[in-house]
This record gives sequence, structure tokens and C-alpha cells, in this order.
Amino acid sequence: MEENKKESGFVVKDKRLFDESGKERSEEKAQSQSVKKNPEVQENSQTAQTETKQDFDYPPITFTNFVLSLSTSALFHFGDFPDSEGGEIQKNLPAAKQTIDILDMLNEKTKGNRDENENKLIQSVLYELKMRYVKEKV
Repeated sequence: MEENKKESGFVVKDKRLFDESGKERSEEKAQSQSVKKNPEVQENSQTAQTETKQDFDYPPITFTNFVLSLSTSALFHFGDFPDSEGGEIQKNLPAAKQTIDILDMLNEKTKGNRDENENKLIQSVLYELKMRYVKEKV
């Protein structure tokens, strides 16, 4: 009785900078040294990587986006958003305080290097988060 086995595909790429004799490899040669098995699986993985890159089309990293991201993180720690897995709301005040401290440090370190809108944003975010922390602490 013959078993039909499907060979799982994988790609092994030799990324070492030097060959067995100790000589430096050129990048083209290192790429040609890769061992390919089951090209169908390799095509599928490349398609999956392309789809993954398209799924995660994030906005550019700017000072404003970074401040808003940290602010959202603090709000999460205050319990404003339910946990994605259990749906339970959990408060983590030490983590919220740490995020506020990070924003405060960022405020101090970037003084004089921000435009007017960035100044207003970080000042208002810090004010709101600090007031919220005091309210939650009581």
C-alpha cells in the first residue's frame, strides 16, 4: 500500500557573509545559494506577504500621530476600550501613568523643536490625561 505524501515546502536561504573557505560572498552569490523546494508554496508565501503588507497600510509616522498613539494607549489603560479577547474592561493605572510620563518626557525633550499645532496638541493631551489620572486615582 502506497501512501501519498505531500511534501511541505520551504525555502532555505544562506545569508552568511562568508563561504566555507572564509572568503566574503557577494550578495548575488548568496542569493543563488538558496535551496528551493516546492515553488508552489514559495509563491503562496510571497502572495501572503504582499497581502499582509496591503492589510497594514499605516499612516506615516509623524510627531502628531505618535502623540495621538500614546494618548490612545493611555486611554486603553484607563479602561476606555474593552479587551479584544474577553471583552472585559480592565484598568491598569500604573501603565497609564507610565504612558503619561513618556508623553511628559517627550514634551520636555522636544521643546523648541515643535510648531504651534504640535505644541497645542501635546499640551492639551497631557492636560487631559493628567486630569483623568487624578480622577481615576481618587
